[in-house]
Amino acid sequence: MFKPFKNAKLILSLAIPNIFSFATATVTGAINLILVGGLGGAVIAVVGVTNIIMYNAWAIFSGLGHSINYLVAQSYGAGNHRQAVERTHITLYVVSGLFLAIVLAGLIGSWPLLMLVTGSAELADLGAGYAKLRFTALAIGLFSFVISGFLRGIGDTRTPALLTVLGGVLMVFFTYALTYGHFGFPELGLTGAGVAFLIGEAFGAAGSLFVFFVLLHKKMRTRKPAPFDRKEARLILEESGKLGLTEFALSLSMFIFTVFVGRLGTVALAANEVALNIMSLGFMPAFAFGATATILVGQEIGRGNPLGGRRFGTETAVYGGIFLLTIGILEFMFALPIAKIYTDEPEIYTLVAKLISVSAFLQLFDGLLNFYAGGLRGIGDTGFLMKSSIVCGFALFVPLAALFIFGFGWGSMGAWLSLYLYLTIFAAVVMYRYYRTDWLSVRLKSADDRAAGPAAV
Repeated sequence: MFKPFKNAKLILSLAIPNIFSFATATVTGAINLILVGGLGGAVIAVVGVTNIIMYNAWAIFSGLGHSINYLVAQSYGAGNHRQAVERTHITLYVVSGLFLAIVLAGLIGSWPLLMLVTGSAELADLGAGYAKLRFTALAIGLFSFVISGFLRGIGDTRTPALLTVLGGVLMVFFTYALTYGHFGFPELGLTGAGVAFLIGEAFGAAGSLFVFFVLLHKKMRTRKPAPFDRKEARLILEESGKLGLTEFALSLSMFIFTVFVGRLGTVALAANEVALNIMSLGFMPAFAFGATATILVGQEIGRGNPLGGRRFGTETAVYGGIFLLTIGILEFMFALPIAKIYTDEPEIYTLVAKLISVSAFLQLFDGLLNFYAGGLRGIGDTGFLMKSSIVCGFALFVPLAALFIFGFGWGSMGAWLSLYLYLTIFAAVVMYRYYRTDWLSVRLKSADDRAAGPAAV
């Protein structure tokens, strides 16, 4: 019989640090944008565009962290700590190889990318140096992302949270100090903001590597060299590719959505960005509980208890759903006061309040998508996640957004209704897959049978 509160303490002990981890990245990004705002509108535009570019670039490589997270969770649950460590070593070898490629791509491609997105040579000239630093920060950050995936896989969500918070504090401090020349530091302007990102990511990477190779060595022999196993490397790259494409399809479809909204004018675009920022209060817990589902489901698969993993996924969805429903109720009740916090322009905050009222419970469907997608990651059903993300994003969301915004002339409200419908259908598809999977056939993901996956019934 299902007992909804049986594992509450365990689930919340993993999910709450995850919330801090994901929320810190969002909050520090917002604070940094506010801090550089004093440099003028052109700088705000450059930083905003660079953020979009970096988010899509991160999405491509995010599969490395997501794949090692569930693979380590399975190995750890099976008691095969050495395999968990070796898989992490191999992923770090891959990241080391990608490091120079990403830095070089930033050096060569920053100006052309900014020119492509903004259409302005002036903005591209202004932001190219900043974007190059952000690409380097991304390359460095992949090391901490992989180690964080390992740590979460073994059930340690507190250490990644602590490192993320400390790195975020450093990033904010140096953004203020180096952008404007405070506390005896040189005044570097926008370049200083880029250097601050670099410092924050470098701290996170150094701290993560220290935890992995020094603090965990006695327990898990993490400094013992791992051979470069081609089969394992191929498994990791294939799983990373599928999960990376899953994230990239989500990010690219949202980018196209934003472009559509931008054509409605400045007020609509500003209202959309503010509303999304407010909605992120729910998106971050959705990611956090989704990551928790991956850990718990993956570990139970490793222990040979697939039905136990299925129950953990369901329980995680229950707690996460209650959390997001509470946030949605509060946002619905206080939509207008919340909107006024962001702007004093009546035309904007009125539209924001309408969007929040309509979409206050949007987060619940986004949460269901993340909870059950996290569970499917835990069993290694990455191929389905990739295909469903691409199909729902480009065959459903983008056409619906274009139809509702331009075809029906519904404007901003149409944009958010299309987002609502997209997340609802995507969540339903993933939930159906989760509960229609033949869990008794689920087994550990192995390099020897990469193509094997869970069967739906």
